[in-house]
Parts: sequence; C-alpha cells; structure tokens
Amino acid sequence: MAYKHNGEDVFVVDSHVHFWDASPANWRPDASVYAEGWINCFYDYHKNLSPPEWVWPLPKYQKYTEQDIMKDLFDEGYVDVAIFLPTYLKDWYTKGFNTIDQDAVLVEKYPQKFILNGRWDARDGEAGRKQLREDHARWGIKGVKLYTAEWKGASKGWKLTDDESRRFLDLCAELGIVNIHVHKGPTIWPLNRDSFDVADVDDVATQYRDAGLRFIVEHCGLPRLEDFCWIGTQEPNVYGGLAVVMPFIHARPRYFAEVLSEMLWWLGEDRLTFASDYALWSPKWLVEKFMAFELPDDIKEQKGVDLTLESKKKILGLNAAKLYDIKVPAAQMVSG
Repeated sequence: MAYKHNGEDVFVVDSHVHFWDASPANWRPDASVYAEGWINCFYDYHKNLSPPEWVWPLPKYQKYTEQDIMKDLFDEGYVDVAIFLPTYLKDWYTKGFNTIDQDAVLVEKYPQKFILNGRWDARDGEAGRKQLREDHARWGIKGVKLYTAEWKGASKGWKLTDDESRRFLDLCAELGIVNIHVHKGPTIWPLNRDSFDVADVDDVATQYRDAGLRFIVEHCGLPRLEDFCWIGTQEPNVYGGLAVVMPFIHARPRYFAEVLSEMLWWLGEDRLTFASDYALWSPKWLVEKFMAFELPDDIKEQKGVDLTLESKKKILGLNAAKLYDIKVPAAQMVSG
C-alpha cells in the first residue's frame, strides 16, 4: 500500500525482514532448549517493545504464513520493497531458522516486492565460498547477512577480521556483492554478547572501502552506540540499520530521540536505513509513529540536528534504494 503522509508520497524500503520457522517441529531434538530459548528471547523483545494491540500469540510468532507477511508488509504496512536477511542457526533448527531457500519461495512469487540477500559464515571455508558463488549465480544477490555470534559445533563465534572472513570479503568484492549486513547489536539468548562487538567493523571497512563494500551495521551496535558512532564517522562506507532501534519510538521515545540524534550528528541522514526486523515488529505502526515523530527541542538545540521530512524520506526508503539500485518513482523522491 503506497504511503502518503500529509499528502506527501513516501517510498518505504523495509531493509531487514525474515520469513522464519521457529515452531517446535523445526527444533533439533539435541538442541531444543536453545531453539526454544532463542525464539522466546525474540518474543520478549516483541512483547515488551510493541504497542499491546500489535502483540501476536506465541504460536503465530513461532511460525507465520505467507498471507501474514504479505498483509503485514505490503497490504497494511506501507512497504514498497522488503529486503530478506537470512539467519541460519542450523545447530538449533533442523531446516534452519530463516534460510535463503525459505525466503526464495516468496522472492520467486513476488519478485517486485522482495530482494533476496545471501549469507556466509567464515568458518565454512572453501565450501562456503563455493556456496556463495552458486547463490550469486542463481539469485544475483547484491548483499549478505553475517551473524558473527552464531554457534557452529564447538565454536561460539568469529570475527570479520579473521583470515577466512577476509577471503569471503575478497570474494564479495570480486562478485559485486557490495552490501555487507552485519548483526552488531543486542544479544539473543544463548548467543554471546562479546561476539556481536562492533570493533571488528572498523578494520574491514577501511580495508574494503576502495573495493566498494558497504558495511550496514544492523542494530547500530546497540548497546555499543558510542563505539559504532566513532567508527561510522571515520568510515564513509559504514551505515546504520535501524532494526531494534525503531520500536523504542513507542516503548521509550526519549531514548529513541537520543539514539537517533546521536547517529544524525555522527553519520548524518544519508547513512541510516529503516527496518522493522519483521516479524519482530510490524512496519505499519513503526512507519506511522516515525513520520509523526519530532525530536525534542532541547535535543535539537544541544546537538544541532533535526528530523525533517527530507530526513525521514531518506531513512524510510531512499537510502536503502540507493544501496540496492531500487527505482523510486519521481513523486516519492525528496523535493529539490
């Protein structure tokens, strides 16, 4: 559903969505405590940060339908294009939590609505690079989602600066997979908080700047916002993905204003991307509250930033559209 705000056309790209299966039938018997704990942790974020009328029952949250996602994103949620960011977690989920294959079903059916991203794990070595080549050849992917704290056997995480990681980043540069989405935010039980530390973004952002790679730091490093901002201001190829940041607009609006204003001051309005993290949250209420939101006067005065209509349009869709070469109707561009 095309979005208008006070007569203004707004193009919306939800840059972080999933089509997951965390139902008990998909829990690995030898890891069910982790599979259940993971989705329950997600559900706690969903319950605690959503308006009450937007809270789902747990069984629906564990596994929702094609009809749900199409209604919530496009029929009601104002989204023009949604970007899938897969998360595998095959140590816990038999078929994976949210794989490329799961997402591809909807991409093939609704090619104008979805963009499919890939993924890789530095610990997969040459077999993983072979898979990445195949995924790129089949789907023409322009981006990948990296989950540095994912468990794999005895390993509980890896870093972007690992030698094997650099081999994957070299391959991304070679193939033109330029959008590197990295989960660097709140931990989800039972993953380790330290494996989501944002520090390793700094080195690779410098190394791969000339190669054209962009590092979209999903969740903006929270709770390490200051570290993220210091890195982002030095590295022009570092972006902030606002998944998890966005729902604080309801649950803690002052905190949301402080976080967003910091990133506007350090990174600017051209390097922030809207995301619902669906089905963690539904985009409809996030978009509506964001378009109605104003920074408090004391924050605007103290930091010298503002959240203008132009800023909102860039964050809600135009910035992500540039990253993914999405065609935007002229009426939905910023004026001037």
